Order: sequence, then structure tokens, then C-alpha cells
Amino acid sequence: MESKAIFKYIRRSPRKIRLVVHGLRGQKVQDALDKLNFERQAAARDVVKLIRSAVANATQKGGIRPDHLYIKSIRVDQGPVMKRWMPRARGSGAQILKKMSHITVVVGDKFQGGV
Repeated sequence: MESKAIFKYIRRSPRKIRLVVHGLRGQKVQDALDKLNFERQAAARDVVKLIRSAVANATQKGGIRPDHLYIKSIRVDQGPVMKRWMPRARGSGAQILKKMSHITVVVGDKFQGGV
């Protein structure tokens, strides 16, 4: 049994979110949430919110206990990019790219199949 949650159009660059997400794959959900509570990056709050949503989906859909869940996969994709211009010297302009992200979390039952 697995459950999925998606958080789209986050106004943070995918590179910054990947730094937070990197060590969470394969961990128990509670261990991952404990680790994220001590993370200093602002993207950790968005990831905590998403993992809790995936756990709520799993308990609602399949009736699985939250302490049996682990993070099967977590993926950060790039969303659309807003392009803005900033005036520079001698009448020229410099482009500013404001990137967005999509995060997908899949949680699964560790003890499925008699393991």
C-alpha cells in the first residue's frame, strides 16, 4: 500500500529544496520529520507539510498506522520560470529568473507482505 502527495508551484528554486530532501529517501516517516524539524532552511517547512499530507492520505485511504510508513520516493522537479528584467548600467537590462518547484512524495507500508 502506498500513498502520494504533490505540492506544486512553490516559489523556491528546486536546487535549494533538493538540498533539504536529499537524505530523506528510505527513512521512516517519523525519523524524517524529526530530522526536518532541526533543519535551518526555509524549504524544510514545505517538505514537512507535504510529508504530513502524504501520511494523512495513507491513513485515510488504507487505514495504515503512521508508524509503519516510510518514504518510498521523494522527487523535486522544476516548475515554470517567471522572467523579470532589472535595469543595469548604460541603458541595458539583466534578466532575473524566478524559479518554481514541484515536490512529489510517495510513502509506503514497510511491513507489507509479512516482512
